Amino acid sequence: MQVFRHLPTANTACAVTIGNYDGLHLGHQKILETLIFESKKRHLETAVITFDPHPKEFFSPESAPARIISLREKLEFFDELKIDRVYIIKFTKKFSEIRSDEFLNILRVIKAELVVVGEDFKFGNKREGTIKNISKELTEVIGVKEITSGKQRISSTEIRKSLYEGDFIRAELLMGRPYSISGKVIHGNKLAREIGFPTANIHMFHNRPPLKGVFAVKLGSNFGVANLGTRPTIGGISKLHLEVHLFNFSDDVYGEHVHVTFLKKIRDELKFNGIDELKKQIPIDIEKVKKYIESYDRKK
Repeated sequence: MQVFRHLPTANTACAVTIGNYDGLHLGHQKILETLIFESKKRHLETAVITFDPHPKEFFSPESAPARIISLREKLEFFDELKIDRVYIIKFTKKFSEIRSDEFLNILRVIKAELVVVGEDFKFGNKREGTIKNISKELTEVIGVKEITSGKQRISSTEIRKSLYEGDFIRAELLMGRPYSISGKVIHGNKLAREIGFPTANIHMFHNRPPLKGVFAVKLGSNFGVANLGTRPTIGGISKLHLEVHLFNFSDDVYGEHVHVTFLKKIRDELKFNGIDELKKQIPIDIEKVKKYIESYDRKK
C-alpha cells in the first residue's frame, strides 16, 4: 500500500472513496467492500482519500469529538484490505475553503475513474458539491446506501456514545469487530512494579479516545486489567495514559506494537488518598476482571 501526504499526478487510473472514516464501522466497511468489488470489475487500482486532522478538530479542537481510532490504526485497516493507495490530506483553513470544482481537480490528478461514497456525500466549501456534481462533471459515481442496526443508523457518533458508556457489546455490533487501541510498549516509571502489579505502558497513537476507566482487556491471547486515564492518585497527567497488567505473563514486550482489546468496564478512574489506598483497590479490580473472564471463556 502506498501512502501519500501530497497529491502526485497518478500514472494509473483508480476507483476512490473519500471520507474521515473514524471508527471504520460497518457502514464504512460497506463502502470499502463496494470499492474493492467494483474496482476489480473495472481492473482499477483502489484508493482512499482521508483527512488529518478531522475537520471538527481543526475548527473547534476543544469541543471536537474524541477519535475512535488513530490515523495509524486507520492505515492498518486499509492495509489489511489491500488498498493500493491512501492519500492523507492535511486539513487546513486553506483546504476548508476549497470550492467543489477545485476538489474535482484532485480527483482528476489521481485519475479517478470511479468514485464510491455514501449516497449523502458532500464536498467543497459549505458542502456545496454532491455526487450529482461528480457524475455530471467528472466521472462515474456509486452512492452506497447507509446501513442500520435495528432502526438506528450506524454512525461514529453512536460508537463514541457506546464506548463512553462502556457498552462494548453495542460498539462491537456497530463496528463489526471488538474495540481495541494499538500502540508501542514503552518503559514507564516502574511504580506499578514497585507496588507488586507490573504493567505494560502503551504509547497510544491518539490522545483522546472516547473512554476512560478500569477495564477487563485482552492483549494477544493474554487477559488482564487496564487503566486508561490521567493517573490522578500519583499527581495526574495532561493526557490519557494506557497501562495493562497481564495475568500469568512474564515475556519481554518492550518496543513491540500491540493491540489492546477492551472487553468490559470495571469502574471509573478514581483519585485515592495515597498509594496505600490504591494498592488495596487493585486486587479488588483484578478479582472482578478474573470473574468476568471466567464467563467470557464459557461464552467462547
